[in-house]
Amino acid sequence: MRTIPIEERAAEESVTPVPTAGAAVADPGHRFVRVVLVGSPNVGKSSLFRRLTGRYAAVSNYPGTSVELTRGHAHIGPVACEVVDTPGLHSLLPSTEEERVTRRLLIAGEADVVVHVVDAKNVALQLPLTLQLLEIGCPVVLALNIADEAERLGVIIRDAALAERLGVPVVPVVAVTGAGMRELRHAILDAMQRPVPTLPEYGNGVGQAIRQMRNRLSGTYGADYAAVGALLLQGDSEIEALVSAGEADGGVAARRARDLLVAGFGAPAPYRIAAERQRAATALLEGVVEHRTAPNHRWVDRFGRALSRPLVGVPVLLLVLYLGLYQFVGVFGGGVVVDWLETVVFEQRLNPLLERLFAGIPWEPVRALYVGDYGLLTLGVRYAVAIILPIVGAFFLFFSILEDSGYFPRLALLLDRVFKKLGLSGRAVIPMVLGFACDTMATMVTRTLETRRERVLATLLLALAVPCSAQLGVILALLAGSPLALGTWTVAITGSFLLVGWLGGKLMPGASAPFQMEVPPLRRPRLANVLLKTVTRMQWYFLEVLPLFLLASIILWALDQTGLFGYVVAGMQPVLGALGLPAETASVFLLGFFRRDYGAAGLFDLSQAGALDAVQIAVAAVTLTLFVPCVAQFLMMFKERGPKTAFGMLAFITPFAFGVGFVVNLVLRSFV
Repeated sequence: MRTIPIEERAAEESVTPVPTAGAAVADPGHRFVRVVLVGSPNVGKSSLFRRLTGRYAAVSNYPGTSVELTRGHAHIGPVACEVVDTPGLHSLLPSTEEERVTRRLLIAGEADVVVHVVDAKNVALQLPLTLQLLEIGCPVVLALNIADEAERLGVIIRDAALAERLGVPVVPVVAVTGAGMRELRHAILDAMQRPVPTLPEYGNGVGQAIRQMRNRLSGTYGADYAAVGALLLQGDSEIEALVSAGEADGGVAARRARDLLVAGFGAPAPYRIAAERQRAATALLEGVVEHRTAPNHRWVDRFGRALSRPLVGVPVLLLVLYLGLYQFVGVFGGGVVVDWLETVVFEQRLNPLLERLFAGIPWEPVRALYVGDYGLLTLGVRYAVAIILPIVGAFFLFFSILEDSGYFPRLALLLDRVFKKLGLSGRAVIPMVLGFACDTMATMVTRTLETRRERVLATLLLALAVPCSAQLGVILALLAGSPLALGTWTVAITGSFLLVGWLGGKLMPGASAPFQMEVPPLRRPRLANVLLKTVTRMQWYFLEVLPLFLLASIILWALDQTGLFGYVVAGMQPVLGALGLPAETASVFLLGFFRRDYGAAGLFDLSQAGALDAVQIAVAAVTLTLFVPCVAQFLMMFKERGPKTAFGMLAFITPFAFGVGFVVNLVLRSFV
């Protein structure tokens, strides 16, 4: 039996130097190899990706979809490699768009080597996917990640014996520390030289059916006929279309054979094949995996389990929200840092300097474009740098700490029961939490939900009642001095989220999908990981937001210069008057359409100028939070859910937001 000297090996590991993107192999005799990381969500693929590639990464959409793949470059030994981190995959029979993209990449033969990353603690549950990957006929490496945690819990895996049975390299690794990475690189090179392993025999007619389907196929595919035939047996419509296009007879013979074979199973084909793969996996692991009596669990293990239970999980969640979102993001990021940047940097130094620089321009409209009320520099850049960037940075730092600690899967388990009342599963916690970073990004992530019903409902709730980090930080900073306004905002937004979610869960047809999620160990966040994630996300966000802020400034400047701004404000006054808001807030809602956080920053400015009382601040904050999603999020909704659904949500959200604002104003004016 071979074990991992975890701490010693981690100290020896180092990241291979990374060439620039598109680097060629120094020796022309070596080929460029594409290494694809595959595995279930939360098994550590992204950590392994960073270990293999270092800091370089490029995000691109898979052709014909909006699903993103992360790509990086590295030298593994003498071979230049492209490493691809794919979306989470439980089976080659996909249930989400992201799983479908990963499967499509594999079936198309786009991988030279597949590294199947599994959680070593749960290898029995994840080995059936390894068998499916072997059916594809591509070299496979099995990476047993989180091996230190498995060993500590008494799960001992004889990796050499498992490698012999599977016919592929099996390597224990700990991606977060780097343990086992040198062996993994050697295993990737070794896998390229090995012959295709013999697949295990499936019983109950499944193995015979796959062989017969294999013999019926003669077209050209990127994967072995065994994988294509198995998926055709399970009734996968995408594979059926692929076979129809690839076979000389349009797939007629293959479909006829499929129908006869499936009729003899005596049970649905997906169930029968999955059961046989699990049986084969269990047989492969017999005598290979040993469960020893683990020592007394550490307090961190007990605490980790308790986080997914209401008695402990709910108070901890409230504490995390208070300390992380309110105190750190809202008070520190949106208060202390924003005040310093606004007052000391911009108002006292940069703005006077910019006004002096542009004072020599004789044309007032041109000066106003840069340094006026809606100027590119005095409004667009100031909002982006002085108000939004520190808040986003504080949130992403807080978010990265929670992510690196392993808290989010436990939060998903904690809230699964609540989300089921809303027609969602605990899996929807992930896009909802991401929505507090950026709703546009979170809307894209809703594609990981299994049913269209869940995807539509999650998109609606994100657009309605989940404020992004920048908007949330500004609003928390704005409301921090008024307990009445903060309490009103919290009740109104939470109530709207629960009410619309509950109604949507009742009215939308369909049922919630079953919830399945790997739970990584609770760990102390690693500073290098946290800082890398924070800086990368801040860079991405700033590059996305700054052009939109500048565009919004130009549009507002044009409206102001042409006099159209006055007409727009006048048109909104009756609605704003019904909410008890002054006419000046019209510009806030216009800004909010371009960017939610832009509108919140405008509201912050009005409050600082003393133009709003406590009730008006509460009403404006509630209405603006529930108001239409920003342009970027709306375009993502349009892209992901289609024009009919996107415009339908817009038509619902706008009157709902102003209606809630109207009710809040009536209630507060009755008591204040």
